Amino acid sequence: MTIIRHELKQGRTNFLVWTFSIAFMLTVCVFLYPEMEGQLEGVNDIFSSMGSFTAAFGMDRLNFGTLIGYYAVECGNVVGLGGAFYAALVAVRILAKEEKDKTAEFLLSHPISRARIVTEKLLSVFIEITAMNLILLVLSAASMFIIGEDIPTKEVLLLHLAYYLLQLELMGICFGISAFLRRGSLGIGLGIAAVMYMINLISNITEKTAFLKYITPFGYCDGADIVTNGSLDVPMLSIGMAIGIVGIVCAYVRYTRKDIH
Repeated sequence: MTIIRHELKQGRTNFLVWTFSIAFMLTVCVFLYPEMEGQLEGVNDIFSSMGSFTAAFGMDRLNFGTLIGYYAVECGNVVGLGGAFYAALVAVRILAKEEKDKTAEFLLSHPISRARIVTEKLLSVFIEITAMNLILLVLSAASMFIIGEDIPTKEVLLLHLAYYLLQLELMGICFGISAFLRRGSLGIGLGIAAVMYMINLISNITEKTAFLKYITPFGYCDGADIVTNGSLDVPMLSIGMAIGIVGIVCAYVRYTRKDIH
């Protein structure tokens, strides 16, 4: 537990900055809804006729004039992208930073196995991601209550669950990559999250590219699909979780055999 406490203490500032930033944008989006509600029907008509752009963001299947339609598009992008960037950035440097910061010798001189080091570092990232998502979910519900709207509980819970699982998958992928790096590369983490997001946009444009949804975690976070179907895509989700687990297994295998400088 010592490593977990140390990592949580070290990452406290980043956690607070990212959580506050995403929470601020999320609450602002919700608070803007009453002011925009009367205009959103017209906006919905405009968006519905924008072809590929509309399909890319799933606005052809959502009523932008309703709270949940608005929330799935606007707030979904805030939580989905913000959370994805945070999860990727934290995970991609967590194992590599010991060599980068010249602290590997100190850490490995203690009577603790490398497998335990990996486990505790993984748990610290998991705790941070879970805590951030719980805070965002509570703030989201509180914001809807404050503006006097009925909370679409099922849809909101499904959307936030999808964003949470998205972050866990990216955590697994980037955690595995971190074990192969000698310097934690924030660019790699950001790049992976951004590419995954763009792949999902491309997969929404035409049926010919729909298969791309199965290789990006944003595929099962599509707000239009979740709101329309009232459920998550289990096959797609299973593939995503399997990819994340493979990343974690790779981290264990690589780090326990790695020649650490």
